[in-house]
Amino acid sequence: MAASKLMQGTKVLTAATLTSKLIGFVYVIPFTALVGLQGNALYQNGYTPYSILLTLSTLGVPVAMSKYVSKYHALGDYETAHRLFKSGIWFMAVTGLLAFLVMFLGAPALASLSYQPSETDQYTFDNVVYVIRMVSFALLIIPIMAIVRGYLQGFQQMVPTSVSQVVEQIVRVVFILAASFAVMSIGSGDLPRAVGFATFGAFVGGIGGMATLLYFYFKQRPTILARVQSHPAKERQTLPSMYKELISYALPLSFVGLAIPFFQAVDLYSIEGALSGTAYASEAKAFVGALTGVAHKIVLIPMALATALSITLVPTITKAYVNQDNKLLQSYITQTYQVILFIGIPAAIGMSVLAKPTYFALFGSANLELGAETLGFYAPATVFFSIYAVTGSILQGMDRQRNAVLSLVVGLLLKLGLTYVFLKWFGPYGAIWTTYIGFGIGIALNVYFIGRFAKFDYTFIYRRTVLIVIFAAIMGVAVWVFANGLAALFPELSRVTTFIVLLVSIGVGLIVYFYLAIRSHLAGKVLGERFKL
Repeated sequence: MAASKLMQGTKVLTAATLTSKLIGFVYVIPFTALVGLQGNALYQNGYTPYSILLTLSTLGVPVAMSKYVSKYHALGDYETAHRLFKSGIWFMAVTGLLAFLVMFLGAPALASLSYQPSETDQYTFDNVVYVIRMVSFALLIIPIMAIVRGYLQGFQQMVPTSVSQVVEQIVRVVFILAASFAVMSIGSGDLPRAVGFATFGAFVGGIGGMATLLYFYFKQRPTILARVQSHPAKERQTLPSMYKELISYALPLSFVGLAIPFFQAVDLYSIEGALSGTAYASEAKAFVGALTGVAHKIVLIPMALATALSITLVPTITKAYVNQDNKLLQSYITQTYQVILFIGIPAAIGMSVLAKPTYFALFGSANLELGAETLGFYAPATVFFSIYAVTGSILQGMDRQRNAVLSLVVGLLLKLGLTYVFLKWFGPYGAIWTTYIGFGIGIALNVYFIGRFAKFDYTFIYRRTVLIVIFAAIMGVAVWVFANGLAALFPELSRVTTFIVLLVSIGVGLIVYFYLAIRSHLAGKVLGERFKL
C-alpha cells in the first residue's frame, strides 16, 4: 500500500520529466544537423558552467523547501513554512543576481579553462565568452522559480512542477530551433551566433515556466492562506533560525545536485587539454560534443523516473522518518530500488547494443564511429546516475545529508584525480571510465549508509538485481541478433531504413524483457497488479 502510494505520487512527475527529457533530446537532432558536433561542444562550454552556477544559486532549495514544508505540515504548522516561502523569494532573487554577475563577468576566466585552439576549430575563444554570457541571463529567473516549485511540492502537489517543467522545455526548445534555423539557414550562417541564441533559450524558457507556476500558485493561494490561518505556529520562529534550518537541508542537497554537472565540468575542462599533442587532438572538440551534447542527453531519458523519484522521495521519506514509521520507510526504500533497477538495467543494455543504429538514424554518418562508440560506452551511465540520485535522496530524507555529501566528495575527488591520466592512457573514452569509477564509489557509500542508518537488509534487492540482469542480458542478445539479421535484409542502409530497424529492434527487446518479467511474476511484484498474469 505504501509503495503504491509512493508510485502514485511519482507518476505525474515521471510523465512530465520524461516528456521534458524527450523534448530536450529531440531538439538535439535538428540542432546537431544545423551546428554539428563542434556547435554542440560550444553549447556545452556555456551550459555546463551555467548548470553548476544554477545549482549553487538555488542552493538545493526546491527539494529542501519541500522537505521543510512537509516537516512543518506534519507538525500542524502551516504558518512557519509560508513565512519562509515569502522571504525566500527575495533571497533567491538575490542569489540569482549574484550568480548572474559571477558568470557574466567571469566568462573570460571560464572560457580559458576549457578552450584549447586547434587547426580544425570552428569557433574562437571570444565565441566561448559570448556563449557563456548569453546563457547567464537565465540565472536571473530560474532560482525564483525553484523556490515556488519547492513550496508547492511540500503540499504534495506535483502537477504545478510537472506542467511548468514541460512548458519551460517546450518554450526553450522552440526558441533554440527557431533562432538557430534563422541564423544558420536564413541569415549569415554564423555558428557561434546561432549557438549563443540557443543558450539564451534557457532564459526564454524560464519565463514560460515561471508564468505557468504563478498561474497554479495564485489559483491555489486562497486555499493555502486558509490553511496558514487555521494552522498557526505554536512558537513563532525568527527568520534567521528558519534560514539556518533550511540551509542545513539545502547545502548538502545543493552539493549532491551538483554531482552530474561537476562530473561533466571535469570532462569539459580536461578533455581538450589532455588530448592536445596526442593522436586524438584533432577530434577532441567533436568528442566533447558527442559525449556532453549528444550521448549524455540520450542516457538521461531513462533517468526520468529516477529524477521524479528523487523529487518525491525526500518529503515522503522525511514524513515517514519524522513519524518513526520504520515499516513504511523500509517499504519506500525497497520499492525505489526495485523500480530503478527494473527500468534502468535493460535500458542501459539496450542503448549499448543499439548504439550504432541509434546514432546513425538520428545524426547521420558524420562522426559515426566516434558518436556510436561514445554512446555505446556511455549507456550504462543511466544506471549509475539513477541509483546515485535516488540513494542520495533517501539519505537526505533521513536527515543524513552529511553522508550524501561525503559520497559525492569522495567520488568527485576520484574523478578529478583520474580523468587527466585516463585520457592520456586510454584516449577520449578514459573520461567515461573515470565517471563510472567516481559514481560507483559514491553509490557504494550511499548504499552502505542506507543499510546502516535505515537498518535496511539488501538480501532481497540483491536477488532481484541478479534476476533483472539475467533477463536484461537475454533481451540484449535477442536484440543484437534481431537487429543484425534485419539489417542484413537491406542491400544498403539509409537513415530511414536504419530507423525502421531500430524501432523494430526496440519493440523486440520490450517484448522479450516483459515476457520474461511477467512470466516470472517479477513485473507484477515491481510494477503492480496490472502486470500480473
